[in-house]
Amino acid sequence: MASQYSYVRFRWWDPVDLDKAVEEFSGFKTKKIVRKAGDQEISLYKDQRDEVEVESDTLQALLSSFRAVINQKETKPFTARDMELREKVLKMYPRGRPTPFPWEFSSEPKFEKE
Repeated sequence: MASQYSYVRFRWWDPVDLDKAVEEFSGFKTKKIVRKAGDQEISLYKDQRDEVEVESDTLQALLSSFRAVINQKETKPFTARDMELREKVLKMYPRGRPTPFPWEFSSEPKFEKE
């Protein structure tokens, strides 16, 4: 059996519209998480804290404006719905590293399909 599946994907320039992402993943269990920023906070990312949780059969994805984290709580073969979720996330977040510079990349772990 494959090891624990956890994979991070990125977008570089154009953020994901999370409201549209909820619509895009409407065939899955979705939940939008809104995190408020403080009035006196100084942060470049204070307006980018919202996230969307998406779940299929055994796979979960946590989507933010520029990053997606895909994982399984328990190692199991991917179902057809898991593969559909994975493909949609990989299409929406096409990069394997957080910047255009050639460092800090992540590679997808091996997984099994049903």
